[in-house]
Amino acid sequence: MHKPWSIIAASALAARAAAPPGDEYCGSKTPAFFLAGDSTTAYDGGWGDGFLAPLISPAWGVNIGQSGATTVSYIRGGNWSDITTHLRDNADEYECYVTISFGHNDQKAENNVTFETYQTNLINFANEVKALGGTPLLTSSLTRRAIPAGADQDNNATDSLHDQRLAAIAAAAATNSTVIDLNAASLAYVDAIGKTAAWAYNWNGTDTTHLNPRGTVVFGRMVADLVVRAEPCLGRWFTPNETLSYAIWNGLAA
Repeated sequence: MHKPWSIIAASALAARAAAPPGDEYCGSKTPAFFLAGDSTTAYDGGWGDGFLAPLISPAWGVNIGQSGATTVSYIRGGNWSDITTHLRDNADEYECYVTISFGHNDQKAENNVTFETYQTNLINFANEVKALGGTPLLTSSLTRRAIPAGADQDNNATDSLHDQRLAAIAAAAATNSTVIDLNAASLAYVDAIGKTAAWAYNWNGTDTTHLNPRGTVVFGRMVADLVVRAEPCLGRWFTPNETLSYAIWNGLAA
């Protein structure tokens, strides 16, 4: 059984308690967001652009999600170097935040990434962000909307990224960083709205992992709300959408 929706909402608020002492203020600099992750973050199919779209200028961000990426290939392919270059170039002028969201591809046996390597890479990513003057936001994986056939299963999505969620939480604890528990929130939301409504966000109609443009908006807003709950001072940098946020946090199709 998944956690009750009320517990998920409360746990999102509790994420702030895991943030480092003295981190109640975001500082005087304008925020910049650099998004590290796989295709569930990336342009065309991920939540990343939906997260960046409501930013209020001069706040800004760059989606550096990479389709098919594991934590290993993200390094080897130069994507992580892109993140660190953005940090080096901007940390003096901006409050830099890096969302770190992997797991969908790391868990696939054919990619040959052990769980220990995956866990270590998350920790190393967070530590490097901190060393370069940024703030890591360990973001657990967007849920798959894989729901077994049968009417009695329509509100019971498969919890296929459970261990990867725990790895993100553990990495946040190990590095004294903030966790953005997207996996718990998105899984609970999919369960709340049911199969038909959840599949309305499917990429190309049948892809229950990736998001169509509406799904990008909905889950991008979910991440924005979770980030603001964890870092309340960032709220003034996101254009509010009270109607959408209400639907998300009350288990209504949006």
